Amino acid sequence: MSSTIETADSLYADIRRGQRRALARSLSLLESSLPADRELAYALLERCQHQPNPSWRIGCTGPPGVGKSTFIERLGCILTDTGRSVAVLAVDPSSRRSGGSILGDKVRMLELGQRANAFIRPTPSKATLGGAAPSTRDAIVLCEQAGFDTIIIETVGVGQSEIDVATMVDMFLLLALPNSGDDVQGIKRGIMEVAHAVVVTKSDLDAAASKRSAAQITSALRYMIPTASDWQTPVHVVSNATGDGFDTVIDALHRFFDNTRAATIDHQRRQQRGEWFDRVLSSEMLQRLLAMQEFRSACDVAREQSVLGRMAPSLGVHRLLDRIQMLITEVQ
Repeated sequence: MSSTIETADSLYADIRRGQRRALARSLSLLESSLPADRELAYALLERCQHQPNPSWRIGCTGPPGVGKSTFIERLGCILTDTGRSVAVLAVDPSSRRSGGSILGDKVRMLELGQRANAFIRPTPSKATLGGAAPSTRDAIVLCEQAGFDTIIIETVGVGQSEIDVATMVDMFLLLALPNSGDDVQGIKRGIMEVAHAVVVTKSDLDAAASKRSAAQITSALRYMIPTASDWQTPVHVVSNATGDGFDTVIDALHRFFDNTRAATIDHQRRQQRGEWFDRVLSSEMLQRLLAMQEFRSACDVAREQSVLGRMAPSLGVHRLLDRIQMLITEVQ
C-alpha cells in the first residue's frame, strides 16, 4: 500500500507539472482492468478531488464521414493559437471479437499533435455504448489536472447512443453533412435535443447544399425543447478544408462559456456527477458480485436455464437477485 501511495504521489506531481508521459501513463491506468492498476488509478483520482476545474468540456459527435477528426484538429489549432491548451480524447470503436482498436485519430491530427499546448489521446471504446470509453469521465479529470483548459471528446460516431456523451461535457456539438436533404430527418430527435450547437461541415464541397441543410436543421430545432433555458442552439456552416465559418463556432464557444453562464454549467456538472455515480455503482456492484464464487455459480445456473429456454432471462435475473436479498437479510 505504501508503494502505491508513493507512486500515486509521484505521478500526480508529474501530472501537475504538465509532464505528458506521466499523463499518458495515468490514462493507461484508468483503462486497465488489472487490480494493481485500478488501485493506483483510484489513488490518483483521490488526489484530484480538491482542485478546481475551470475548463471547457466539449463533446463532438456526428455520422461517419462527417469529418469529426478534421473539424476537431482545425478547432484545436485555432484555440491553441489564442493561448488555450487543448486535450483531445478520441474514442475509437473496438472489435467485439479481439477487443482491439485502430486508434487512428492521432495520425489524422498530425498538426494539432505537434503543438506544445495540445495533447491527443486515442482510446478504445471497449465495445461500450454511448460513444465514449468507460474511462473517459476520469480521463477528463486527469487532463484538467495536467493544466489543459479545453477538453474535447471525439465520440465513436456509430449512432444514436452517442447521446450519452452529452452527460459528461458542458457543450455538445453535433456535426452534420451538407446535401443531406431528407436525411436530416435521420438526425434523431434525441441527439438533436441535447446538442448545444449543430455544425454543417464540408461547405466547400457544395455551399448551396450546406445552406439548405442548415435551414432544415434550424427549422427542426424550433420544434424541440431548448437544451438550456438561457441558450438557443445555433446552426453553423463551416469548411474543414478552408476554415471558413470557424469564426462563428469560436464565437459560440465564448458565448456559451461566458461568465454569466457559470452557475448553469456548475449545476449541469453536479447533475452529471450524480449520474456518473449511479453508473459506476451499478458497474462496480456487478463486477464484485461476479467475483464471489457462490454468486457466480448461481448466476451461471440461472443463465444456463435462460439459454436453454427453460426460464425467461428477466425471470432468471429476478430470482437471482431475490436470492441475494435473502442472503443479505439472513446476515443482518
